[in-house]
Amino acid sequence: MQTATARYETANGSRYLQQLCKHFGHKVEVEFDATSGRAALPPGPARMTADDKGLDIEVTGPDDAGLGRAKFIIEDHLKRFAFREGFSELTWST
Repeated sequence: MQTATARYETANGSRYLQQLCKHFGHKVEVEFDATSGRAALPPGPARMTADDKGLDIEVTGPDDAGLGRAKFIIEDHLKRFAFREGFSELTWST
């Protein structure tokens, strides 16, 4: 499994974590509270933690393609939820 991490600086980290998990919960298993969450995305699990200054995200995938898909899933949904803040993309570290 490969792993990538990113941080989105925002005062709304908890809100986005909960929105992402509630949304993903319609299709995959999720566990979350106000500060941490886990979603069983098809490529691999996504883990998120929020604090008052941002949202930390860790995604996993079995290979480059799976990791790319997991990153796309998170980014695509975060784009929709954080559009008012002008969100455009995450900077991922592997």
